[in-house]
This record gives sequence, structure tokens and C-alpha cells, in this order.
Amino acid sequence: MADDNGNVLETISPGAVRRIHLVGVAGTGMGSFAGMLKSAGYEVTGSDENVYPPMSDMLRNWGIQALTPYSPENLEVAKPDLVIIGNVIRRVNPEATAVRERRIPQMSFPAALGSLFLDRSHSVVVAGTHGKTTTSSLMAHVLVEAGRDPSFLVGGVTQNYSGNYRVGKGAHFVVEGDEYDTAYWDKGSKFLHYRPKTAILTSVEFDHADIFKDLPHYEATFDKFVRLIPKDGRLVVCTAYPNAVELAKACQGQVVTYVAKEGAAADYTPRGIRFGPEGARFEVIERGTALGTALLPLSGMHNVENTLAVVAAARGLGLTFGEIAKGLATFRGVKRRQEVRGEPGGILVVDDFAHHPTAVRETISAIRHRYPERRLWAIFEPRSNTSRRNIHQEDYAHSFTGAARASLKVPERHDKVPTGEELDVPRVCEELKAQGIAADHAADVPSLVERVAREAKSGDVLLVMSNGAFGGFIDKLLVALKTRVGER
Repeated sequence: MADDNGNVLETISPGAVRRIHLVGVAGTGMGSFAGMLKSAGYEVTGSDENVYPPMSDMLRNWGIQALTPYSPENLEVAKPDLVIIGNVIRRVNPEATAVRERRIPQMSFPAALGSLFLDRSHSVVVAGTHGKTTTSSLMAHVLVEAGRDPSFLVGGVTQNYSGNYRVGKGAHFVVEGDEYDTAYWDKGSKFLHYRPKTAILTSVEFDHADIFKDLPHYEATFDKFVRLIPKDGRLVVCTAYPNAVELAKACQGQVVTYVAKEGAAADYTPRGIRFGPEGARFEVIERGTALGTALLPLSGMHNVENTLAVVAAARGLGLTFGEIAKGLATFRGVKRRQEVRGEPGGILVVDDFAHHPTAVRETISAIRHRYPERRLWAIFEPRSNTSRRNIHQEDYAHSFTGAARASLKVPERHDKVPTGEELDVPRVCEELKAQGIAADHAADVPSLVERVAREAKSGDVLLVMSNGAFGGFIDKLLVALKTRVGER
């Protein structure tokens, strides 16, 4: 695929480039890819409009110069053999324009990842609406603990490795397969560049309403993805989503199923699930035969399902159950996935990335299982382009079961959400009240911080859910709680 100047590349030999420049380097994915390129031996620079901590600190620690703001002059400093353009960059960006005018070879981030790394690896791609980050991180950790020395690139900061990438010398490369679009010239999903040999499809529910018009449009990109798996490949798919199973029929390779329902008709199922402070413990059943007991230091049925996906994929890669179980038990999770941020005055504050109504429901259920004796107060910011809309209006009204109290932030007006299609947060709260859940809402973060800090009680669990920074809500809340209880 080429733009009107013909300098867009889909593939390039790793030995053909030495100096690589990334436009949009301050984003989580692009910044981490810059670090991976540096670790792989390339000379790397980047640019962005603004570069703030923690990414500015990370880039500095990796020895990567981050130039600001966007400017054609940055290309004179970088002198790149190849420019990688982030998907937030628009065609009119002055630096992107200069790259085209100077006919410097350029690639999208997914195309570069596929060409420079995945082409020579056994690519293990984790795709789906939910659970991608946790499942891909867990998959990578299991391979590390089994001595396979994999590389990985995932969408969250893994607690075991204090980062979201690793450059190994083994055959496997685990990558989180994002269905969002690729670049201003390529509106196809990122995961279409990832050369899956082994793939996990966790779930398929409508999301990303800013780029997909409806569920069939959304499903169509997953159909393209499963068709990329070769005949000697393996697709692991969750039967809790019948449409995902239907999509899997297009796969040329082996299709393996799993689900977190005891006794279900699937290749991998659990038995004797128990939740407690240590996480989830259960037997893994492989086609009717018990493999052994798994312990995962996370809670929730969705994480039981994520674990079974990893077991199914790892078995296909030749790992014994003993090797897999070792990796499961030593997994420390991912930042912003059930992450405990503090407990001032006996008030436990937990951070989670949940934003889709299914993720909100499953996360609340998981925290309820982990802390069954404590009052659960769910605090939610509908921030994503989909959650801001009324597409899931009714679903959100039934996503807070298990919470004693719920507080929602009313989202600010967003130009990507058409007038009249906004989520009606006050209506959600009224419907939650009708279910016996004490619900309220706030238009701004300071008001919400003040309310929660004033009314939270010792023994409460405050579960904060947002796919963004939430205006610094958690940091401000922790300060307010510590002030209230006299902690430093």
C-alpha cells in the first residue's frame, strides 16, 4: 500500500535500516516500541507535540532523544533511514508532510513490528474485545518461566518485568493484537500486520464505535484476522462468545476451544473454582482429563477464562502443565488491572482499566469475590469513544451488580460523539438505584474526589475504573484520604 508519493512500505529487511525515527513517540505503544527497537540495536529518535512523565522518563532512561514539537527540522536531527508514523498522526501533521515530501521511507507501527520482528518469529497474537492485555502478559510470562526466552509487546505495564516489552532470543514473540486502525493511510486493524501462527480470540463484542459502524463491521475485521492463521497454526477461541466460535470456522489451522464454565462442551474447562485472597485456584480439564491444579494470583471468572486460553495456547507450543502452572502461580499481574494503589485508614483503593460494560461487570464481580466481606464502592469514568455513547445505555444499567454503591462521572462533550448519542449518566444512576445500589454522579473530578474521600469508611473497597487518567482521580483521592485519616 502506498500513498500518493509512494514512500509507504509494508515490509523491510531488518538489515536495511540503522536509524529509525518515530513520529508520535510519546504514546504508550509507540514509546514502548521505540524502547524495543533500541534494545534490538537500532539507533532511535522520536518526536511528539508534548512528552510528559512517565514516558519522558522512560525514553530518557532508554537513551532515546524525544524532539518537540512536531517539525520538519526534527528530520534533520534524526537523519532517519526509516520513519515510523503513529496512528494518532494525521496526514496534515507538519513532520508527516515533510516525510512524504522528502520521500523518506515510512511505515506504520504495526507494519514495522511485523516486518522487523514478527517475520522471523513464531508470532503468538492475543486478540478480542476483552482481556487482551492480561492474557498476552500472562502468555509471555508463562513462556519466560518455562525457559523459552520469548519477546513480547503488550498494552500494559507488566508487574513482573516493570515494562510492556521484552527482547528475547527464543522463537516466540507474544503480541497484543489491537483491532484499532493502523495509520492515516491504512484504516485496517493493527493485528492484520501481526502474522499469527498461534492466536487467542478472547471475545467479540461491539467496541470502538468511532471507527466501526456496527457489530457486523466490527466482526468483519476479526474474520480477516482468523484467515491469516496458516494451516499449521492454532486458534484458541472462547465458546462464551458464539459469534467468535462462528468466526473461527474461517481459520485454516487447528481450532481449540475453552470456557470458564465447569462441565461445558469445550476442549479446556475448569473444575472446582475457588476464589480467595490468594487469587483463583481450580483444576484444568483438557478434553475430559484433569491436567492439574492452577493457581492464578488474580480474581474473577474472566481471569479463569484468560488462564484457560493461555493453557490451551501453551499446550500447543509444547509446554508441560507443570511448566505452565509455574508461570501462572508467579504472575504478578498488569498495572491498572485490579492494581491495589493504597489502603489509607483501612480504605482499599483499587485501579482497573475497565470501560466496556462487560468489563465493568466482570471486574466488579472479581473484586466482590476477592473481598467478599467488604463494602464495594465502584467509581467509573465513561471515557472511551464507545462508552461515552448511548450504544450501551441499557448494558451499563446492569453492569454494577455486586457494588453497594456506584459513582459515575459525566463525560465532557466530545467531538467524536454525535449530539443526541451521548450516554445518559443520570439515567444510569436512576436505574441503579431501582436495583438497590446507592448511585450518584458528578460533572467534575474535584467534586467526586471530595465526595468519596468524605464518605468512604474503613473496610471499604474503592474500585476505580477508567481507560484513561481520570483527571488524576486516584492520586488526588489518596492524598485526600491520607489527610482525612492523618497519614503522611
